[in-house]
Amino acid sequence: MPENRYDLRKEPDGTWTVFDIFTGMPALVNEVEQLGEPADDLVDLLNLLYIRRRSGAVH
Repeated sequence: MPENRYDLRKEPDGTWTVFDIFTGMPALVNEVEQLGEPADDLVDLLNLLYIRRRSGAVH
């Protein structure tokens, strides 16, 4: 099973989406779909938080 859950994809119209690799749906942050500009740092942060949640770490 992959450790990461989120990735970045360029859409056909040239925009970017941070998406959940398990569902293919845009990631939600504070109930807002993460669409628009490239967001490599956001992908890294969401994956770090996901890994921490899975491991039971609280920081």
